[in-house]
Amino acid sequence: MHRAVILTAHSIDYQAVCTYLSNCEEETHPQGTVYELGQFSVGEQIWEVAIAEIDNSNTSAASETERAIKHFKPDIIILVGTATGIKDVNTGDVVVATKIYGYESGKAEDEFLPRPEVQEPSYRLKERAKSERRKSDWLNRLPNKTLNICPNILLAPIASGDKELV
Repeated sequence: MHRAVILTAHSIDYQAVCTYLSNCEEETHPQGTVYELGQFSVGEQIWEVAIAEIDNSNTSAASETERAIKHFKPDIIILVGTATGIKDVNTGDVVVATKIYGYESGKAEDEFLPRPEVQEPSYRLKERAKSERRKSDWLNRLPNKTLNICPNILLAPIASGDKELV
């Protein structure tokens, strides 16, 4: 059975993910993180999914990600959150990062010299996202079609940091 971990930074995202899981049970990590363990079915394939709501900061995301990887040894780990500041993103859209810029790193001299850290997702993830973007069958899984929301899959660079930029 495949295994996934999904970390969310907001309760609303956590609840949205939970609607797709069945046979849910609670599991508490020895260090205290409370996970909901459930199953997600895709055709004949069943995934075991662990989900947790974490604090909304890069530091929390990093430590919770490491903790979840060691504990569950997942095939995939996903951070679900709200994409703000990306042009043309609407409610319900799925954004797959093509590059992740950590905007808070840099060098302190007379003035701060930004040196963003850049990470890239795997080639396989980007290719899978492009393939799914060309399909529409994933939209059939949406539980409430009365909201008149037709989400898209976007591939775009994202910026991340603990400070909110306006």
